[in-house]
Amino acid sequence: QIAQALVVNQVRLLRKRRANKRMDTLMMAVETRPKKSSSASVMSNQIRDMRQKMEEDEETSLMMQALRGQNMNDDDRQGEGISMQLIEMATMKDSELPMRYDPQALKDYFNKRPGAVAKRITQIGSTSFGLLLGLFQDFISGNVEKAQVKRAAELRKVLVSLGPFFIKLGQALSIRPDVLSPRAMTELQQLCDKVPSFDSEIAFAYIQNELGIDDISQVFSAITPEPVAAASLGQVYRAVLKNSGETVAVKVQRPFVLETVSLDLFLIRALGETLRTLGLAERFDIVELLDEFATRFYDELDYVIECQNGERVLREMQKLPNVKIPKNYPQLTTRRVHVAEWVEGEKLSQSKAADVSELVELGVVTYLTQLLDTGFFHADPHPGNMLRTNDGQLCILDFGLMTVITEDQKFGMIEAIAHLIHRDYERIGEDFVKLDFIPPNVDTRPIVPALGRVFDAALQGGGAKSINFNELAADLAEITFSFPFRIPPYFALVIRAIGVLEGIALVANKDFAIVDESYPWIARKLLTDPSPRMREALRYMVYGNSKRFDADRLVDMLQALERFQNVKEITSRHDDIHPGNLAPRALPGGSTSTALSNAIVPLQTIPQQSDSASAREALKFFFGKDGVLFRDFLLDEVVASLDAAARSAYRPSGNSRVDEFLRKLAPELDDDDRTSLSNAGILYQFFLDSRRGPTLSGVQRAGQSLGINPQTIRTLAPLLLEHRAELRLFSAQIFAKLAEKQIGRTLGAFVDVIAPLPPSPRNLPGTATS
Repeated sequence: QIAQALVVNQVRLLRKRRANKRMDTLMMAVETRPKKSSSASVMSNQIRDMRQKMEEDEETSLMMQALRGQNMNDDDRQGEGISMQLIEMATMKDSELPMRYDPQALKDYFNKRPGAVAKRITQIGSTSFGLLLGLFQDFISGNVEKAQVKRAAELRKVLVSLGPFFIKLGQALSIRPDVLSPRAMTELQQLCDKVPSFDSEIAFAYIQNELGIDDISQVFSAITPEPVAAASLGQVYRAVLKNSGETVAVKVQRPFVLETVSLDLFLIRALGETLRTLGLAERFDIVELLDEFATRFYDELDYVIECQNGERVLREMQKLPNVKIPKNYPQLTTRRVHVAEWVEGEKLSQSKAADVSELVELGVVTYLTQLLDTGFFHADPHPGNMLRTNDGQLCILDFGLMTVITEDQKFGMIEAIAHLIHRDYERIGEDFVKLDFIPPNVDTRPIVPALGRVFDAALQGGGAKSINFNELAADLAEITFSFPFRIPPYFALVIRAIGVLEGIALVANKDFAIVDESYPWIARKLLTDPSPRMREALRYMVYGNSKRFDADRLVDMLQALERFQNVKEITSRHDDIHPGNLAPRALPGGSTSTALSNAIVPLQTIPQQSDSASAREALKFFFGKDGVLFRDFLLDEVVASLDAAARSAYRPSGNSRVDEFLRKLAPELDDDDRTSLSNAGILYQFFLDSRRGPTLSGVQRAGQSLGINPQTIRTLAPLLLEHRAELRLFSAQIFAKLAEKQIGRTLGAFVDVIAPLPPSPRNLPGTATS
C-alpha cells in the first residue's frame, strides 16, 4: 500500500493533465482526524475503504487493475502472423559466451563480433521503424496521449518480434503507471509470451546432446512429436520415462536465445552508459536497473537453477496441504533441458470448478508463506503458473524467477507494519533505510512531518470529505523527490507478485485485503520467534511508545494465531465445511474483532469454532511448546494484575495504627494498577470465554461464580491436565514473583516501624524557613 501511494503520486507529478481527476478521487476517500494508534483490523478497513473509493474513477480503476495484472494474457498460443527474430552466431575458438552475467565479459565477447552487433541493430531499427515514425507524428501533432493505446498495441507486436529480452521488457512496462497511461498498460498486458515453436528435430538433437545419449528412446519410451506449448525461451514436450513409466514435461531451450539476450543486454547497457556519461541518469539509472534485471534473467536461462529452485520449493511447501509442486529430475536436467513431473489439470483462471475460490485463497497463503516464513519467493506469479489439478489441488509451476528475502528484510517488514499500526512515523522513516528504500547515512528526520501527513490522510478511510490535494501532493513530492527514494529490486518483485495475487484474489472475494491475509503470519512470527529482534518487536506491538500494556492488541494477535492454526487443519481436511458458519468473536465491552474477518481462506469455508473451542485453542498455544516465549512475556503482566486485584480487596480495620501498617503492605491502586486490572479482565474473558450457562454443581458452580461457563470448564479440564507440568511451573513463577513483591513490602513496613526515618530538619519545631 505504501508503494502504491508513492506510485500514484509519481503518476500525478509526471502526468499532470490526467492525474488531477484520479488523485482528487483518492482525496475524496480520506478525512483528517487526530493521529492515533490503530489495530490491524482498523488499518485493513481503512485501506479497503480507500481502495473502493479510488476505483470509482474509471482511470484509477484501470490503473489498479494493471498494477494487479488483471489483464494479463495467459493464452496458450500467440496470434497469427507473429514471428521472433534471433541472432545466429558461430562459435569462435578464442572466446566463449559467458554463462553468467558479466558486463565486461559481454563487452569483450561482442567487440569481436561487429557483424552480429550490426545485424541486431538493423533488426531492431527495421522492426521498430514504423512505431517510431508513428510516435514522432503523434508528438508533432500533439496527439501523444490520444494515440497511446494504438501505439501500445503496435509496441506489443514489435516486442514479440524482437525476442525474449524485449518481451520481458514489455511485461515490466505493463505495470509501470509512471511510464504508460492506464489504458496503454492494459493494452500492453495483452502481450503474450507464446510464440511459434521451432523444429522438433532440432529440439530432439538438443536433448540428445545435452543428456549425452545417442537416441532419445534411451531415456523416454514415448514423447509427443510436436511441442504441447511454446514460449519465447523454450518449448515443452510431454514424454514418458523409460525406466519408471512416469509422465514428465520436457522443456527445451530455444536455439540462440542466450546469444540474442546477451547481445540485447550489451546494446542496452551501452545506451545506459552513454546516458550516464551525459548526466541523464540521476534518478533513473538504466545501467543499475539492467544489471539487477540481467542477473535474474540469466538465472531464468539456466534450467539447472530452475530445477534446484523447484526442489527447494517442494521441500519448503510440504507443510501446506493441498499445494502441489511438481517433482524435478535433476539427473535429467541440464542448462538447456529441464525434466519435471507432468501434472494433469486446468488453469486456475479458466477453471469453473466449485472450489476455485478456495484454491485462489490457498495460493495467497502459499505466497505469503514464502514471503514471511521460508524467505524463498516465487517472483513470477500469473494465472498461467497456477493450475487446478484433477484431484482438486493447487499446482504452482515455473520456478525460473525467484528472489531471496533475507531475515533482515523479513524482520524489517514486520517492524514496519508494527510502526505503521502505531503511527510511529519517525521509526517508519528509519524502516525505509533498513529496507533499502533510502540509502544508509541519510538523515530521515526532516521527512517525518510529511510522512505523518501522508499516512494520516491515507489511513483514515471510509470518509468522503475532501482534503487539500495540493498540500498532500507536495508532501508526497517531498518524500519521493526531495530524498533519494527508490524501490529496491527485491521489493519491486514482491510488489509485483503481491499485486498480481491481489488481483486474482479480488475476483473470488471483493473484500480481500492483503493486510488481513498477512496478519496471521505476522502474529505467529511475533509470538513464537525467539530472536531478540522479534522479542523487541512483540514488546513494541503490545506496548507501543506509551510503555503501557495493550490487551486488546494482544487479543488481536492471539486471534490471528488461532486463525493460522485453524487454516493448517482446514486445508488438510475438507469435511464439515458449509457456507455462512464463521462469525467474529465477541470481545469485552461488546466489540468484535474483525482483523481477520477475511484472512487466509474465504469466510464461508472455515467452520465456526464454539467459544470453548476457541478458548481451548488459545490456552493450548499458551501452555504448549510454542507458547514458552509468550508465557515469559506475559508473566510480569499476570503478576501485576494479581497483585493489584489482591490490594484492591483491602478494607480498613478501623484501627488507625493497624491500617497504617497494612496500607504499606497493600498500597492504594494507581492508574497503572487500574490498567492492569482492566487488561486482566480482557485476557480473562478471551482465554476463558466467560458466559453464563446452565447451573451445575460442585466445581462447576464455583467456576460459574467466577463468570466461567460450566461447558468451558468441562472442555478445558483435559487440556489443563495435559499441560499440568507447564501449568505448575507457570503458577510457581507467578507465586514466586508475588512473594518477592510482598516480601519487599513487608520488610519495608517493618523497617519503618522499627527504625522510622527521622523527620526532615525543615519540619523540626523552631526551625527557621527562608
